[in-house]
Amino acid sequence: MNPIAKRSSRRRTMIAAALVLVVLGGFVVRLVDIQVVHAEEHVADSISTGNMAGSETLWGARGTIVDDHGVVLASTTMRYDVNIDPTLVGDIDREAEDGTEYVQTWDEQAELIAQILGADTAEVQRIVADKKANDPESQWAQLKRGVSTAQYQALRELEVPYLTYDARPSRAYPNGAVAGNLIGFESADGEALAGVERWQDSCLEAKNGEETYQIGATDGIRIPGSEKVEPAVDGGEVKLTVDSDLQWYLQQMIAEETQNQRAVAGTATVVDIRTGAIRAAAEYPSMDPNDVLASDPAFRGSLVFGTTFEPGSTFKAITAASLLEEGVATPLTTTLAGDWEQFPNGARLGDSHPHPVQNYTLAGGLIDSSNVAMSHFGELLADEKRYDWLKRFGIGGGPVVGFPGEETGWIESPDKWDNQQHYATTFGQGFTATIPQVMSAYQTIANDGVRLPLRLVESCTSPEGEVTEAEKGESTRVISESTAQQLQLMLENVGFQSSVAEQIKVPGYSIAAKTGTAQKPAPGGGYKPGVYFTSIVGYAPADDPQYLVMITLDEPKRVTSSAATAPALQKAMKYVLQSYRVVPGRSEPETKLPEFK
Repeated sequence: MNPIAKRSSRRRTMIAAALVLVVLGGFVVRLVDIQVVHAEEHVADSISTGNMAGSETLWGARGTIVDDHGVVLASTTMRYDVNIDPTLVGDIDREAEDGTEYVQTWDEQAELIAQILGADTAEVQRIVADKKANDPESQWAQLKRGVSTAQYQALRELEVPYLTYDARPSRAYPNGAVAGNLIGFESADGEALAGVERWQDSCLEAKNGEETYQIGATDGIRIPGSEKVEPAVDGGEVKLTVDSDLQWYLQQMIAEETQNQRAVAGTATVVDIRTGAIRAAAEYPSMDPNDVLASDPAFRGSLVFGTTFEPGSTFKAITAASLLEEGVATPLTTTLAGDWEQFPNGARLGDSHPHPVQNYTLAGGLIDSSNVAMSHFGELLADEKRYDWLKRFGIGGGPVVGFPGEETGWIESPDKWDNQQHYATTFGQGFTATIPQVMSAYQTIANDGVRLPLRLVESCTSPEGEVTEAEKGESTRVISESTAQQLQLMLENVGFQSSVAEQIKVPGYSIAAKTGTAQKPAPGGGYKPGVYFTSIVGYAPADDPQYLVMITLDEPKRVTSSAATAPALQKAMKYVLQSYRVVPGRSEPETKLPEFK
């Protein structure tokens, strides 16, 4: 071949190869630009426009609520929404274990599905039929929301190809109604609506994550290695001060006592005097947060925190405390009082039982629970002074614990008191209080005059194990130690000498206690005739105060006085003292104070 022709051919080959290399280089550069340099931008653009991208929610677990011993009261579990594709519903060819082929009809499938769902076969068939009739092209209908994991697994074992499932976290309350009114509940969409669930939502709340990935344009299959994960963050653990065993017992007991007395409702609350911790807050009717709709809406909140009432004779002890602290009376100071009197300002007052005019001691006014005697004693202080002492003991001072929906109580300034309020405020009427306010007042007395803030929450523990103690508040001296100890002796004498003494007796212990029977306001003004809110509050051992118990019954009809609450106090106190292994002490006061002189 001509040498010149050979060189020309070689040149053309080199030029062609160079061109190929340039083209290939351009492709490589573009590929590197797409898959390396600007890969993130292209993936983000694909995800944002929904092209060739998929995602999956990573559910965070809402935190648990536990009692003071770590017993789980609320936790998160997975629930499943069961869906069906009506366009695919039909008979299915099956093969038995022995190899025999058979046809499973839609009717047979519907029956099996209904059995697992706890529904009627006709209802399952109706859902499908209605969807087909109203929206023939629809590939989705919901059979049931929120089935359990066991139901989900049973449905999967049916191997019905047109059933689909959407998983979602849901709350579970393993102890049912135990502390249900305290724990609260969530909506179907997971919004905390009531109780501790709402109150401590910032600790319990979880944050969902997300996994995104690319999928093939033609086959829809996830592309390996394309996943990007934003992890979920679980919620923390809320620890309560409640003892779930004590709570369970008191709920059973107060339910029985409420029904025995034919009352509208009842409560039983226990406080640790030395710490202010609420060990139980039981009530009847109660609410099971697993089935909120099964309960009366009026009883889905907490009666312990959401009830206001005129405390009645339980607050005669506060009148006595103010007199002792101001130095205008001693436990043995006396006054003449009958069972009914008309006072100089025109007010008319009476006691709950007939008796002649007697020379009551201040201690005796408490023991006999005489409204008339306490009204006379109350006049030893000006209205402004007595008002100030009621405020110091928490009346009208706002929520005690901070529980959602907690009521605050109410009292008017003394310049607005009418003739009746001038006296009624000495024996617990003419103002309203709450159960925590009454218990806080008695905790102060039993704790030698120092108020410790009542509390229901102990701590929040993060998913990483970091423990944050709940704010405990500042202790406050309300009355002197000397006044408190005089009042303790008076209340111990009430527990030993009053009309309910035998009913509240616990062998081996001396009980300090005071009853309260208050009229209930009528809607149009005045009071309902013969209708009462009854209560009793007591602590033990009287010589070494450790636990405080309060019982209330709303409108008891069998026994309408506060004596209706005495059996419940005895049962609750006995259980508390035995459960916490409180060492027995004296069984009666060291000094028996006289009622009369």
